[in-house]
Amino acid sequence: MISISETAQAHFCKLLEKQEDGTNIRVFVVNPGTPSAECGVSYCPPDAIEASDTQLEFNGFDAVVDLESAPFLEGAEIDFTTDQMGSQLTLKAPNAKARKVEDDAPLIERINYMIEAEVNPQLASHGGKVSLVEITPDKIALLQFGGGCNGCSMVDVTLKDGIEKQMLAKFSGELIGVKDATEHKAGEHSYY
Repeated sequence: MISISETAQAHFCKLLEKQEDGTNIRVFVVNPGTPSAECGVSYCPPDAIEASDTQLEFNGFDAVVDLESAPFLEGAEIDFTTDQMGSQLTLKAPNAKARKVEDDAPLIERINYMIEAEVNPQLASHGGKVSLVEITPDKIALLQFGGGCNGCSMVDVTLKDGIEKQMLAKFSGELIGVKDATEHKAGEHSYY
């Protein structure tokens, strides 16, 4: 479910030495499965472990995960790096905003998962987002752009050179194109 690098495990062990005996770490997702999902790590004293929690054994401690967060932490990675700028703990959880779907799930579910897990996080840095409107009978995915993407002069490049290439590669044979269904109107929210 979660992989924790050797350096992160050593970091957690050092932190846990200063805590009450039996304290572990808790890895969780706030607002799992939504665009506002955020991951976190906290101390987990022995009396805070619920019967429904999953306990993952690591070197010197357990990572405790609550039942609601578990499916959204599938494939998560925790790392601890040190460089000339200092040290940093990173938690990457590609499924936090959308529950991972099976490879044989309906195409619409797999496209929506890709949009939430891969496309929208990239667009979020520009205040943008995209959603699937429909898949046409002739295998075209119609997308609706929103936020900073609506009215942006780069939306065609984003669609053709970014999103469409990713989707056609991932859904080869199932999709033959991706089109923009948005009526773009320039405004204060647009980037130029």
